[in-house]
Amino acid sequence: MRRGFAFMKTWVRASMLGLALLLGAQVAQAVDVVDERGVTVSLPQPPQRIVSLLPSLTEGVCALGACNRLIGVDRYSNSPAQVRALPQLGGGIDPNVEAVVALKPDVVLLAKSSRVTQRLETLGLKVIVLEPKSHADVRRVLGALDQVLGTHEAPAVWRVIDAAVSAAAQSLPASARGLRVYFEVNTGPYAAGDSSFIGETLARLGVKNIVPASLGPFPKLNPEFVVRANPDLIMVSVRSAMGLEQRPGWGSIRAVREGRVCRFDAEQTDVVVRPGPRMDEAARLMAQCLTDKGR
Repeated sequence: MRRGFAFMKTWVRASMLGLALLLGAQVAQAVDVVDERGVTVSLPQPPQRIVSLLPSLTEGVCALGACNRLIGVDRYSNSPAQVRALPQLGGGIDPNVEAVVALKPDVVLLAKSSRVTQRLETLGLKVIVLEPKSHADVRRVLGALDQVLGTHEAPAVWRVIDAAVSAAAQSLPASARGLRVYFEVNTGPYAAGDSSFIGETLARLGVKNIVPASLGPFPKLNPEFVVRANPDLIMVSVRSAMGLEQRPGWGSIRAVREGRVCRFDAEQTDVVVRPGPRMDEAARLMAQCLTDKGR
């Protein structure tokens, strides 16, 4: 009898311990993250069904090894290749809300500029607002995504990105260093200023941006500003470069006159204009441009 009572006592203790461990594991899986609105978003566990409505966030999820959790993306998310097969839910600023809701995501990742954040929350969806705009932001957002996903990969991913940007800078010939560069984001012309993430990459590569930080990250310029600045080299997308040489006065710019214009194709442009985990690839593309055209 005593033996049976002792056995029962041991069994109850073991069961309670097992239950405590199970509950502890469930609590440990809960996720609390403060997004860019300053809002704390609580999730019972790392999300398994994710909608991403910003290309840089889509790429961040995949860089952290959680691409298979994505169930829908915005129309501009096209990297890595596997996300192209996912449902496209419209633009990131004004996506198709009904289509997002129909997918029943555990969480929706979107930019601060999105117009549907409150509507999605009103419809009962968990929303996390993240939008990298600088090198420091890319590191911070990767860390936030890492926390949400429970992947524990962000530090290693960031080390690879940062080391590759440094390697791209070290690869440049001495003749390319100190060149004065104009980076046109799109026609307008809108430029990448010194305070933009593109400007930060150019600075790490050891070249000078003709657009000062005081004008903002992506200012719309008077075309005469570029003529007067007379850059040594121009970086631009193929689409925006159409008719560049025919712009009034631009034929006198040194970069145009000497053929020092790098034209990025559509795929390359996606890489260089997105502040995300492909920032190292962007640095390599810029470094290659400087090497080829800066001699």
